[in-house]
Amino acid sequence: MKDKKKISFRLCMQLFLSFFKIGAFTFGGGYAMIPLIQREMVENKKWISDDDILEIIAIAESTPGPIAINMATFVGTRTAGFFGAFFATLGVVLPSFIVISVIARLLSEFSDIKAVQYAFNGIRAGVLALLLKALFTMYKKVKKNAFSYVILALAFVTTAFFGVNVLLVILCCAVFGIIVSLIAGSKEASR
Repeated sequence: MKDKKKISFRLCMQLFLSFFKIGAFTFGGGYAMIPLIQREMVENKKWISDDDILEIIAIAESTPGPIAINMATFVGTRTAGFFGAFFATLGVVLPSFIVISVIARLLSEFSDIKAVQYAFNGIRAGVLALLLKALFTMYKKVKKNAFSYVILALAFVTTAFFGVNVLLVILCCAVFGIIVSLIAGSKEASR
């Protein structure tokens, strides 16, 4: 029993260190981590198989949350149970947490410097451009009809001017969409 606990603790620490390394040295988001996770977990450590990686990716993409965290949790669970999941997830999250904490600390000290203020103005403009591009891309793909424009306007007005919770607005839009599609389906069926 004692040896099993030592092996389990050692395995959890190995999971933590492996995912900490992946989290610290992978840039570009969760999808950029997939090849590193595959190489480390399948080829180097041999904790899981290539088939397991495909299952993990399918599950991680279909569950809420960032794919890297979902993958770490799944690999940890498959390898060492609950504590494996805990330490693997902690390992992949901790590098980002440390970096963001340091940046936040530094930014609060340097926020009065004009160059930093200008940099953030530029970053805000860039983020706005990315949001507008995403909006434009989504607009091109959505069905354009009177219902879509009414829902768009109502959702914008309720969130922007009345401060209604965004999750409630999304839920209401989904319900309205279901109702309208059911009504349209029943009209087509009656023809």
